[in-house]
Amino acid sequence: MAELKLPATMSELRAGLGNIVDQGQMQAPYFSALLSSKQGIQIIVDNREERIVERQPTAGTVLSAFDGVTMYEQAVSGFSQREVEQAASNLVKGVSFQKYALREETEERGDFITPMQVDPLELSVREKLDRCREIHRRVKDRDPRIVNARIIYIETNEYSAFRNRTTDLAQRVQRVVLYLIVVVAGPDGQVRYDLESKAGSAGWEILNFTDEELQQLVDNAIALLSAERIEPGEYQIISAPGVSGTICHESFGHGVETDMFLKQRAKAAYFIDKVVGSSLVNIFDDPSRAGGYGSYFFDDEGRRSTPTRIVENGIFRRGITDLYSATALGIPRSANGRRQDYSRKAYARMTNTYFGPGDSTLDEMIAQVDHGIYLDKWSSGMEDPQGWGIQVTCRFGHEIKNGKITNRVFAPIGISGYVPDVLQSITAVSKEVEMDGGSCGKGHKETVPVSSGGPHLLLKARLG
Repeated sequence: MAELKLPATMSELRAGLGNIVDQGQMQAPYFSALLSSKQGIQIIVDNREERIVERQPTAGTVLSAFDGVTMYEQAVSGFSQREVEQAASNLVKGVSFQKYALREETEERGDFITPMQVDPLELSVREKLDRCREIHRRVKDRDPRIVNARIIYIETNEYSAFRNRTTDLAQRVQRVVLYLIVVVAGPDGQVRYDLESKAGSAGWEILNFTDEELQQLVDNAIALLSAERIEPGEYQIISAPGVSGTICHESFGHGVETDMFLKQRAKAAYFIDKVVGSSLVNIFDDPSRAGGYGSYFFDDEGRRSTPTRIVENGIFRRGITDLYSATALGIPRSANGRRQDYSRKAYARMTNTYFGPGDSTLDEMIAQVDHGIYLDKWSSGMEDPQGWGIQVTCRFGHEIKNGKITNRVFAPIGISGYVPDVLQSITAVSKEVEMDGGSCGKGHKETVPVSSGGPHLLLKARLG
């Protein structure tokens, strides 16, 4: 693995964090420092324009003091040691901290960097633009009905360092995502589109598209020109991995972020160790997942990344936490304390959230369906943590008839239902797990990179 090289000013400040933390710890039961720097670019290429945009960079320091009841924080722009030392002194000055017995924490030391074959930072902007142009060239003329093809490349490079009494960690996390959008027009003037993406914590090596993948994207967009509206009702359905992931994200995602438990906004809080799905249902959140778009080596509160098993064989076991919610609820921490940037509060947030694999094949699952729908691709999702309702919108789906997928296409398709009813209807789970990457907000803000996914699921739900 390549050597981690922090930005010079961050590296200099990191060397002095031990003394800053020691001084803060003299007055606060718990004291920590997080250094965070984020930057990136976005490239757009389509039939009409090319754009290169620098994503808004952020760089700063967060100091946190905690007494088991109240979290005190101060953010400083940049990495000036003098300013950070002054902020640390101001943070604890005059505060009457509660007496708080710290939980024993294991010592953690280490520097980490995302494994990459083609590091985006070693490519020039022109090289990245040329790669986007090449993909655009390969797709734009595949069919005369294509009126536009758009390539969107987003690159984010994150450096962070964390220090508290027992922890000294640093990391570089590199994320890349490439979206392909194909817009087609029919003879009657109607316009439809489809999109495909690849994303991960990785380098450019994951962003290759085969000719078969490009042609499938075009074929999907054209098929939408003649898509039908589905008759509302309950159906036997098979969800593609991306659709499975959206169901997962909306059913056991936000609703098990345990700050929602403290606010009494999550029905899941009353279902711990209770059955919420069929015995085939296993749900994980795993920031340590290799290549996951939501992956990292440690969270913004210095917790080393490990997987959390949220649902075990249909039984809801636990939610995901940040330091504050874990302490207030008296439950073990998970590595899910995340900030949008150094100027934002840490919350319990999802990372890579997915259904675990089963032991069926997709062909076996399709053969079990006399009449149903194969849900090919998702477009959006909504959840109600208090009422545990779920809504997932799919871009399109194919009819399944007599154990075979037909060419009959329906679009768009909405899935709705009560979460335990939907999950308890699952009767088969396939062996493979695939993930989709993107971003997720807490409400309408606090955006962080995440991924969701899973295997194919065979279940029943209301479609409309």
